[in-house]
Amino acid sequence: MSKIFVDACLGKETPYTPVWMMRQAGRYLPEYMAVRAEAGNFLNLCHDPAKAAEVTIQPLDIVGVDAAILFSDILVIPDEMGMDLEFIKGFGPKFNDPLTSQEDLDRLIGGEEAANKLTYVYDTIKLLRKQLDERGDEIALIGFCGAPWTLATYMIEGQGTKTYNICKKMMYSNPELLHNILREVTEVVKYYMEKQIESGIDVVQIFDSWAAAIEPDRYDEFSWKYMVEIADYLKSKYPDTPIIMFPKGVPAFLDKVYGNFDVYGVDWGTPMELAKEKLGDKYVLQGNMEPCRLYSKEATTESVAILAETMRDGRHIFNLGHGILPDVPVENAKHFVSECQRLSKR
Repeated sequence: MSKIFVDACLGKETPYTPVWMMRQAGRYLPEYMAVRAEAGNFLNLCHDPAKAAEVTIQPLDIVGVDAAILFSDILVIPDEMGMDLEFIKGFGPKFNDPLTSQEDLDRLIGGEEAANKLTYVYDTIKLLRKQLDERGDEIALIGFCGAPWTLATYMIEGQGTKTYNICKKMMYSNPELLHNILREVTEVVKYYMEKQIESGIDVVQIFDSWAAAIEPDRYDEFSWKYMVEIADYLKSKYPDTPIIMFPKGVPAFLDKVYGNFDVYGVDWGTPMELAKEKLGDKYVLQGNMEPCRLYSKEATTESVAILAETMRDGRHIFNLGHGILPDVPVENAKHFVSECQRLSKR
């Protein structure tokens, strides 16, 4: 029996359009908060395979989604490359040693050596593979990574940012250094995702959360081409493993999208009709309900119905146009999932 989510990623006919949510294992679930409290902090939870597997599976049982996404964080890569990462309550992730020079980059661990340090991620995947197979419900497991540009912004800025001014100053005043950072991160990501696939994931998603920070004419040079390089590497070794690309906030880039991948994640600021017109013949489309609609069951049903009708003759996976927010009622998340499955039945 094939997995409905994998079939949908490959553009095959499915009995209904499958659905999952970015950040579906997270703070909106009381059960997640309980496990996180047991772990002590967020990084401890990422480093504990049993607990990370537990929170990965929670949304399957509580919300009813059609795929599980590995519980981890994109910043485990620069952390294991040797950067000093901490998560500060009420603030978020912070690197205490941001990259400012080639010398800073040279001190980091690169390539397969860095990827080999992420054993807790691979152990989590192996545990999940065993647990999901034992359930027998044919649920797909999604692995993921941050795009090199998104990772580089954290590594250079040292924290989340609204202006990206340090990173973009480097882009325009020292592009060679920025490309060196992006190349180094790309190499680690290639091995990291390869090892995720070897450990048992079914589908890869590459997130470029900060894609909108780059002007459209520079987007390919500083982000997309590195994402495509990762996809090409993985497809050369695992041609049957679906790859999802999710660049957030780049509707102006749709005409220039290229690459050997299967699914294009559409963010909530990009009209699905436009994405279908530009990309629907080449890629399966994923998304793209505005996450804040989850505060209202009526607004959720309205959006799901429109998306279902828009994509009725297209290839589609339901999702939000970005991550679910922490204060969304669990009942509303369940409603979203059930409405996606109900309104797309064939």
